[in-house]
Amino acid sequence: MLFFDMDGVLTDSNGIWKKVDREFLARRGLSYTHAYYEGVAHVPLPMAAVFTKKFCHLEESCEAIMAEWMDLAQDSYARTAVKPGVRAYLKQCRKQGRRMAVVTSSVPEHCHTALETLDLAKFFERVTFAQELGMEKRKPDIWLAAARAAGADPRACTVFDDSLAACQGARAAGMRVVGVYDSLFAQDETEMRSCCDIYIRSFEELLL
Repeated sequence: MLFFDMDGVLTDSNGIWKKVDREFLARRGLSYTHAYYEGVAHVPLPMAAVFTKKFCHLEESCEAIMAEWMDLAQDSYARTAVKPGVRAYLKQCRKQGRRMAVVTSSVPEHCHTALETLDLAKFFERVTFAQELGMEKRKPDIWLAAARAAGADPRACTVFDDSLAACQGARAAGMRVVGVYDSLFAQDETEMRSCCDIYIRSFEELLL
């Protein structure tokens, strides 16, 4: 079973949330820092809101914070692009009879919009949302849950992700891990190469 992250792996959409975060913080006279990024990167929206409220000492409710984020993101996911080599690699895997699914921390509404707009949904059996399970991809639980839902042995699963924390979580679940380069996580490349079975700059490297 092949598990793909969406933001930064299938789609070039990590920049959407960086832009949203910067605008959200700027409205409050706050700076976008690495500490903030570490707290919200690749966690479900509700968890990111809890972190943001505490980290930034905000009076708004978590619901209000999430609503503002959604407003800032607007229709960005309908205009995002597929990353190089992704479509060809998915076609290659489907031809080989490989089973594929998505495991993402993305907002379900945004994920469905992107996958349908880019005509990628047809490649995947299912989508596992961290937000719906209340789990973080940095821990093995969500990867094991995704494997159970697919009826797959974790040891026979391969994960494609751009986040070091998520790759470490998949590794802890006993899965094979392919690290995927994205500029948002460029500073983690050395650690990614050590953690992952394979590290790629583009899916074009995997085309036969």
